[in-house]
Amino acid sequence: MGTYEDVFRASTEDPENFWLKAAEGIDWDVTPRRALDSSGAPFHRWFPDGRLNVCFNAVDRHVEAGRGEQAALIYDSPVTDTRRTYTYLQLRDEVAAFAGALARLGVGHGDRVVIYMPMVPEAVVAMLACARIGAVHSVVFGGFAPRELALRIDDAAPKVVVSASCGIEGKRVIAYKPLLDEAIELAAHKPEKSVILQRPQETAELGPHDLDWADLVAAAPPADCVPVPATDPLYILYTSGTTGKPKGVVRDCGGYAVALHWSMGAVYDVGPGETMFTGSDVGWVVGHSYIVYAPLLVGATTVLYEGKPVGTPDAGQFWRVAAEHRVKTMFTAPTAFRAIRKQDPKGTLTAGYDLTGLRHLFLAGERLDPETYHWATDLLGIPVIDHWWQTETGWPIVANPVGIEAAPLKPGSPTRPLPGWDVRVLDAAGEPVPAGVDGAIVVRLPLPPGALPTLWQDDDRYVASYLSAYTGYYLTGDSGHIDDDGYVFVMGRTDDVINVAGHRLSTGSMEEALAAHPDVAECAVIGVADALKGQVPRGFVVLKADVDREPGDVEAELVQLVRERIGAVASLKDVAVVAALPKTRSGKILRKTMRGIADGHDEPIPSTVDDPGVIEALRPVLRRTGHTP
Repeated sequence: MGTYEDVFRASTEDPENFWLKAAEGIDWDVTPRRALDSSGAPFHRWFPDGRLNVCFNAVDRHVEAGRGEQAALIYDSPVTDTRRTYTYLQLRDEVAAFAGALARLGVGHGDRVVIYMPMVPEAVVAMLACARIGAVHSVVFGGFAPRELALRIDDAAPKVVVSASCGIEGKRVIAYKPLLDEAIELAAHKPEKSVILQRPQETAELGPHDLDWADLVAAAPPADCVPVPATDPLYILYTSGTTGKPKGVVRDCGGYAVALHWSMGAVYDVGPGETMFTGSDVGWVVGHSYIVYAPLLVGATTVLYEGKPVGTPDAGQFWRVAAEHRVKTMFTAPTAFRAIRKQDPKGTLTAGYDLTGLRHLFLAGERLDPETYHWATDLLGIPVIDHWWQTETGWPIVANPVGIEAAPLKPGSPTRPLPGWDVRVLDAAGEPVPAGVDGAIVVRLPLPPGALPTLWQDDDRYVASYLSAYTGYYLTGDSGHIDDDGYVFVMGRTDDVINVAGHRLSTGSMEEALAAHPDVAECAVIGVADALKGQVPRGFVVLKADVDREPGDVEAELVQLVRERIGAVASLKDVAVVAALPKTRSGKILRKTMRGIADGHDEPIPSTVDDPGVIEALRPVLRRTGHTP
């Protein structure tokens, strides 16, 4: 591919040729002759004259190339003690059969299908089946609260909902059918049918509008792939934690396929026949992109894992999966590794597994603190690569592209912008800031292929949310800086910068200091309202499992540590040791919710919360105030 500098320069100086060349990695029914159409700016469209089918590219073409017996999907479920491998031929046949079942229900080109399922192979089959017949899928995280599911049903207006009788969260079996029934009752839009996959852990009672997955598939003829315009939507994915009308991120077919296919080799160094394990969920963007579509587009083997990083049954499960399935590249969230580190601080559980095949560990979803980076690096002896992207972008913005040229790693930085992403840092007036100075991180338009072209049926909100703050730029909502070497440092969401007595301070810097303490497993810092100083920082830390010390002693050391590392200006005088931090199911710490409770507001608990009990246990600590709100 050439050096990083060469590839990046080609992507910015001649994006037309760069992306047309990348498009050669995809099989087209009508090959595009144009890469970018900016005639409707600020709405940009990629490969406007191309036609393709994404399912064909993900499955059928590998069978036609003679690789039908290669493993496409490995289902690994410690919670049900199940391992199952699907070859590309088997996956194609399953997908074609379910696509035929959907077609018999009247689902066709442009129709929407909501998928509300646990981490089972049928969730992947349903996604690909929609793509096969030109339908638009919208996956909603399994177990989401009925009201949130209803909001998404009303926005997407699906013809059919695909669900399962239950999901499994740790040791708990969660019945999905009552949640789905309540959601449909709440929704103004009524789907015509619900298709239910019956799982042995709990079967659902079917109503007059419900159909059994197995019966439906048995009676349906297989469906062929339907070519669609490259600019057609492949899926809608709603951003997590929304209140009111959710934001439906639209993903197009052609741009997404090209960008993901390119990223697998360039960023993750994974090619045909190699195995990638992404520890996420198909309900999140990471699951869409790097459990389902990207690995299959390049003909790799992808692992679908139904379980947790810890507790199903222990903190060694990720090592077991990596060893058992000869994983080359692993990708998960930093919070998963903080959980593993908390349970197994010395990493002793790796000893039982052969990890010699594991070459790269990629982490994303939340800022990778340097302590977790160092712990994972020392434990595994392989590159531990932080990278940064968003639901909206579909694939990484900033990363260390090991398939092009591995750059030296800098703890705290996801490295440099990837080809196609023109990343800048601006001040409040929209002016570029000097190297090393924090500001708003933005991306110069047009965004590359694979990023959202708009929000579902809401162009105005797309512009208002992302394009209106700085003319000609996409607002990421994150703050940070770029150093003299071009490395990007993402310090947190823009609203995680607090103003203490006129000093703008990054809570990310304080968290970095707290995480450096040898007893700390994970931490969060929030800014709390203060009558005198405007805001004051408060820290919350979870200790490693093997720490047996007085919390007050650790808290005093942490206050001193922040003072030493950042200075008295940080003014962090309140640090509390807590049992756990509240998180979304994808692993993000709910800092905004914590801040609202600490400020005395009646803060709603987000639908994405993993364990509401953690917030309730933390509420008295958050409300314990040494300030005047």
